[in-house]
Amino acid sequence: MAAEPARWYFSLRSPYSWLAYRELTENAPDVAERIEWRPYWEPGGATARLLAGTDIRLPYVPMSKEKHLYILQDVKRLAAERGLTVAWPVDTAPDWDVAHLGWLVADDAGRGREYIGHVYRARFERALDISDRAVIAEIGAEMGLDPDVVGNAADDPAILARGVEALRALGRDGVFGVPFFIHGPDRYWGLDRLAGFQADIRAAV
Repeated sequence: MAAEPARWYFSLRSPYSWLAYRELTENAPDVAERIEWRPYWEPGGATARLLAGTDIRLPYVPMSKEKHLYILQDVKRLAAERGLTVAWPVDTAPDWDVAHLGWLVADDAGRGREYIGHVYRARFERALDISDRAVIAEIGAEMGLDPDVVGNAADDPAILARGVEALRALGRDGVFGVPFFIHGPDRYWGLDRLAGFQADIRAAV
């Protein structure tokens, strides 16, 4: 059996994934090119219904108020260290299927990484709701993709089925948070572990 590729799990809702994305694309593009990019998200309405009929169990833990407040402070501090300003979105009715299944459509077109950048800018620099299909459709249009297909990916049974398989993969990998990096038997969780992952990848050349 061939060894699985080095990979990282990103979430379009996570500010720590946003910062890891910027680090990889701006400061470590050689590493970004050598690893596989995989999505991580809490199942929304459509994927949650499909998962209910499977043996897939994902290690999600509801966030406490105290942790949420800490993250707001911590990300503001980390962003400032990088010369960034966070524009916090307000998620009134989050359905993370919308943005993450839209990524599958963009990735099929060879534009997955570009799409991630657009969504992160929308969420953390413009404070837009990425659970809003209109927001995701607009991003698709900006990229020259079919906005209806991108924005309504959660309605496509084939895309939904692939979304379930993506969630199954993160369950197999034991992913419990993001950003999460894997190289062989080694796991690295968190933005502060990215440097070690990058060094590991570069040493394997």
